[in-house]
Amino acid sequence: MIETDHRTELATLPSLEAKRYPGYRIAAIVPCHNEEAAIAKVVRDLRASVPDMVVYVYDNRSTDQTASVAAAAGAIVRTELTKGKGNVVRRAFADIDADLYLLIDGDDTYDAAMAPQMIDALLAGPYDHVLGVREPEDQLGTAYRPNHEMGNRVLNNIVGGIFGDNMLDMLSGYRVFSRRFVKSFPAVSREFEIETELTVHCLALRVPSTSMTVGFRDRAAGSESKLRTYRDGSKILRLILSLARHERPIAFYGLLGVLSGIVGLAFMTPVIVDYSRTGLVPRVPSLLLAIGFVGVSVLLISAGVVLDGIRKGRHEGSRLAYLSLPAVSVTPIDEALRVHRPLRDAVPGERREAV
Repeated sequence: MIETDHRTELATLPSLEAKRYPGYRIAAIVPCHNEEAAIAKVVRDLRASVPDMVVYVYDNRSTDQTASVAAAAGAIVRTELTKGKGNVVRRAFADIDADLYLLIDGDDTYDAAMAPQMIDALLAGPYDHVLGVREPEDQLGTAYRPNHEMGNRVLNNIVGGIFGDNMLDMLSGYRVFSRRFVKSFPAVSREFEIETELTVHCLALRVPSTSMTVGFRDRAAGSESKLRTYRDGSKILRLILSLARHERPIAFYGLLGVLSGIVGLAFMTPVIVDYSRTGLVPRVPSLLLAIGFVGVSVLLISAGVVLDGIRKGRHEGSRLAYLSLPAVSVTPIDEALRVHRPLRDAVPGERREAV
């Protein structure tokens, strides 16, 4: 059984030497669109918190100096011309080869100093996904735009109800992943729905995950949010419904089938009453409608059963792809082989294998 925690107490984590990670390739992925005012600080804070980490800033069709400012701050700058955060994440996950990945927004709203604790949590589990649960740093709670916190809570509850678990802050853009997670994640979302897709992927495959509180603050002066409350909220809601259709087909189509059957019975009832009294069927249109709705009900329920079998096969394939990659370890793989698995003697020139 795969364990899924919701909180990790930092005091229980083992202390890793000077918050450095020898033997690990760590990549920070920072999607950016017009973040000239904030990106330099984000890059500097990331490099200061985890010196071993390589920071990749993906410039997503910016019209300001985001790319040059990020490069001057020490980031590797890459360009994604297809607009949308989901497109950036898909491109970065495909291009970058590392052992650990950190995803953070380039608007300086997240506390980059929490990166070492999140990496420690992933290695200590070991987990494949650590979620940063946002907690406003200011007393007034102005970091969240109006209605965003309530909308986030509603969407979390919807996903929790559909998939049987609640990730607490599924729209958070601050996460740490293992290579196993990143290279087995399909990444089909185009825009801000990517966080929802990441969350549902964790829940559907029961990926070992944990979460911890991270600071969340107002955007830097001169920086403007790209999130549109109602437009992007409706897209996320549509994605949740689509994922429910794919991931819970029996429940989704079964509910529609039951509703169709109820409507059919509503039309059928007066027909049956008339027939029992007179032996005639004077309401032929009602009878035809009833038969149609009942037939649709049977088809919907049958489709749900068939699609559930397909879903199971798809999950088994995804699970095998996930398991084909090595698990993250507190000790890098090469070092673990050297320390814990003595190498058998080999003939000079031959490759030596671990026992």
